[in-house]
Amino acid sequence: MSASFDILSRIAERGPTLRLAEQKVAQVILEDLAGAAATSINELARKAGVSEASVTRFAKAIGCRDVRDLKLRLAQATAVGQRFLQAQGARTAEPAPATLADSIHADILDSLEVNRKLIDPDHIGRAARLLLDARMVYAFGMGGGSSFMADEARYRLARLGRPVASYQDALLQKMVAATLHKDDVVLAFSATGSVPEMLASCDIAREYGARLVAVTALGSPLAARADVLLPVRTLETDFIFKPSASRYAMLLVMDVLSTQLALLQQEQSQDRLRRLKFVLDAHRGSAGPGAADSRQPLGD
Repeated sequence: MSASFDILSRIAERGPTLRLAEQKVAQVILEDLAGAAATSINELARKAGVSEASVTRFAKAIGCRDVRDLKLRLAQATAVGQRFLQAQGARTAEPAPATLADSIHADILDSLEVNRKLIDPDHIGRAARLLLDARMVYAFGMGGGSSFMADEARYRLARLGRPVASYQDALLQKMVAATLHKDDVVLAFSATGSVPEMLASCDIAREYGARLVAVTALGSPLAARADVLLPVRTLETDFIFKPSASRYAMLLVMDVLSTQLALLQQEQSQDRLRRLKFVLDAHRGSAGPGAADSRQPLGD
């Protein structure tokens, strides 16, 4: 085996820049690290829905000599990394959480821990720069958590003075997409990256020159369309009654992205946030001479 490196960090670092077929291999590996280390190349290719050549190219793209080297590194990583890649319900060596709140809290922490490793500063920086330079930002989301995230993006970016709108309706998304041009940016949220209506809207936007920043799964159809990919990984458990923790992964990405955007225009951001604080304090009756510097959120 060649020089040592953290293969999980390497996959996170290079994942968004890989070819679509190689991203699919990455997704299969991240879903079952131990299984990928033990399986054959043809079985790994079958699970990812790609050719064996794509598995070989993936191995070399992340710095391994070949597939054998890849599997050795995955086996090494399994011992120290597997607990961060399993949902709480899959753990057998630990006691079950004492309460429902503990269980849900643990799933959220698992999701955040895994997705923290997928955040690449270079990709966050590129995405933030696109949002800063955009004539208009259009946040697209459909369904559950992704719809919520489109509105969340609108709230985050509006505070920073960016022109932004959010759309969840499929037909309205298409209509809006048809009006865009090269100075606009679509910020698309999709946990799976496989919603046909979302893909159609993004295709129309790209046809007219708009840039696409996608918060979605590695190897997904939406990821393949992105100018900048900010990957997220869902960790679904067998407990079907609770909401998906995937929205916390997207929230993490959105918070990092909006913070990076604020820092790119730090002086302007500081003044805009000061204005928000002034207006909200006055609205809540906490402004005026001698008033304490309350640390209430910039919103409610």
